[in-house]
Order: sequence, then C-alpha cells, then structure tokens
Amino acid sequence: MQDIDRMIEEALQGEEQALFRETAREPGFFNQAFGLLGGPNGWVNIVMMVTQIVLFVAAIWAGWRFFEAETALSALHWGLPSAVLVLASLIIKLAMMPELQANRLMRELKRLELQIALGRKV
Repeated sequence: MQDIDRMIEEALQGEEQALFRETAREPGFFNQAFGLLGGPNGWVNIVMMVTQIVLFVAAIWAGWRFFEAETALSALHWGLPSAVLVLASLIIKLAMMPELQANRLMRELKRLELQIALGRKV
C-alpha cells in the first residue's frame, strides 16, 4: 500500500500533492471524534453530546443518592433512575459511532477517487 501512495505522490504537483498528503493519512481517534462536531451536522452532534453529559451527571447524582439510601425503597427510588440515565447516555454516545464510520468510509472513497483519477492501479 505504501508503494501506491509513493507513486501517487510522485505524480502529483503543488496543491494536489498537499491535498493527497492530507487525505492519505488516517487521522487519530480524537481528531475523528472532534471532527463530528463540525460540518453541516455538527450542531446535532453538539446537542447530543451536551445531552449525554447532562444525563451522565444526573446519573452520577442519582447513583450517589442510591448509595446513601437507608431503606430498600429509597435505594430503588434512586437506583433505577440512575441505571436508566447511564444507559440513556451510553445509547446517545453510541449513536455517534455510525457517523464516525461513515466519515471514515467517505475519506477512503475520496482517496480511491484520487487514485482512479491519476490512472493508477489500486
């Protein structure tokens, strides 16, 4: 794979070469995750992250009250909402993974288009 990358980079010039370098490397996990907060759907992901943080903080608070409970009924009163809030925050966070995977797939498709446009074998 590195041989193909080298051949493409040699065939490119100037601005195209910089563009290829940008798309050839796969960004790290944190760059990909923070990349979800930008673009046309970034505001949706920001709202989801804020909601997830609020739910998680509420779950921690309810969990704290659960461990301070003196009766079984009081423990149930705080423990069940805590568990539900933790699960809800986890579901919201996991809902962003398909978009992360779609972005990764789009990046590879753009790279493939560039290779095809240069007439190189993939």
